Amino acid sequence: MESADWDRRYETKDLLWSEGPNRWVEEVAAELPPGRALDLAAGEGRNALWLAERGWTATAVDFSPVALRRARTLAADRLGERVDRLELVEADLSEYVPEPGGYDLVVSAYFQVGAELRRQVMRAAAAAVAPGGLLLVVAHDSDNLEHGVGGPQDPAVLYTAHDVASDIDGCGLEVVRAETRGREVETDAGRRTALDAFLLARRPR
Repeated sequence: MESADWDRRYETKDLLWSEGPNRWVEEVAAELPPGRALDLAAGEGRNALWLAERGWTATAVDFSPVALRRARTLAADRLGERVDRLELVEADLSEYVPEPGGYDLVVSAYFQVGAELRRQVMRAAAAAVAPGGLLLVVAHDSDNLEHGVGGPQDPAVLYTAHDVASDIDGCGLEVVRAETRGREVETDAGRRTALDAFLLARRPR
């Protein structure tokens, strides 16, 4: 999908995603000391905004101007005088190059693209992790198509945590966890389990 396609999706609802952070982002970052964070394909900025509320200096990158306008409004309401903790960057990740070694936490949540672009972005994300910092990647898992619920139905944009581990091989990060995780969601047919790829990697100090 192009940025204009996402603009149209964001315009259909007041808030396309949840107001709070992704559950895996919250699990990983809840006990971390505040630092610099980078949220790639940030959408309306839910993860970056939550981090900024917790004292982080967060940069949210997305190619949808509609999503970023919404993030800016949310930031003004929720951060008030601390709004400068959140930087919003309109950029296509196929061209965006983050600051090498500049971030204590780099997040990529549900960036669903083909393997070639994914590998490019994941290696750039890995390069952006500072010594002692973390890379967290969450995505709709390849197994979700047959054994889960929701998410894209195109297998070409689904992947596993081990795919990401292969993408960042040689980038100097140590993989802490690479696994498939279940996430309970409400559907018209009742509660179902969605399958997420979960990768957490650290750059040694």
